[in-house]
Amino acid sequence: MSIGNSPEDERPFENEHVEADHEEARPSIGRALQQARIAAGLTVDDVSSATRVRMNIVHAIEADDFSPCGGDVYARGHIRTLAKAVHLDPEPLLAQYGDEHGGRPAPTPAAPLFEAERIRPERRGPNWTAAMVAAIVVVIGFVGFTMLQGGDDSGNGANVAEGSTPSDSASPTTKTKKPAEPAPEPSDSAIAAAPQDKVTVRVAATDGRSWIAAKDHNGRMIFDGVLKQGDTKTFQDSSKVQLVLGDAGAIDLFVNGKKIEEDFQPGSVERLTYTKGDPEAG
Repeated sequence: MSIGNSPEDERPFENEHVEADHEEARPSIGRALQQARIAAGLTVDDVSSATRVRMNIVHAIEADDFSPCGGDVYARGHIRTLAKAVHLDPEPLLAQYGDEHGGRPAPTPAAPLFEAERIRPERRGPNWTAAMVAAIVVVIGFVGFTMLQGGDDSGNGANVAEGSTPSDSASPTTKTKKPAEPAPEPSDSAIAAAPQDKVTVRVAATDGRSWIAAKDHNGRMIFDGVLKQGDTKTFQDSSKVQLVLGDAGAIDLFVNGKKIEEDFQPGSVERLTYTKGDPEAG
């Protein structure tokens, strides 16, 4: 009879050490979200305002406490939303959550309730696409009407040859109505011609992608999302537009028709407010 542990008895302890080392190598979901938020230069208030997820829930998730979420479906939705706001791929975090909380839940009709927590941005500016379609329809209709009237003028031409004088109403050439031209796309000149009683802000991602958020003078969110390189957004309000730029160095700003000559650094977070008249950053 031997005294002490056999090699077989020690194997479970070795496996426990391997598993513990693996867990230490991979940060928790909340820790990963917190580190990404800090690296992006965002506060909990910034993330809460951009995602419409309440601050107490953001704090709880960063502490790996998912009980305030109200269930797995809501917890997964919050993880996905927060990960996108801090520029993380949500899929590895969702897989990690499934490993730690029993896998992916069955489909449930509760998902629309989570979407209801997000406030849809208000409609911004004129619908240029609809205006262009309407203008093209008017042009086509006018051309068709003119061609139809031209076919009826053959009889009037014979009367002129016989010495009769056609009436002014018989000739469509006397009409001075011009076809409506398609509405142009918004441009820098259009922004410069914006009404002086409003503030107009154009954001262009010229040097890379950047997350931005925009609010009107009442503090209501009118846009939050990521602009890819080459994308532009234009915001207009009666008195004030508030901006948060996640990577200000990638952005060109045009306020009330004038370019803002600011030396924003790549990766810097800027909070800006612009009002009517000449560009004024608040």
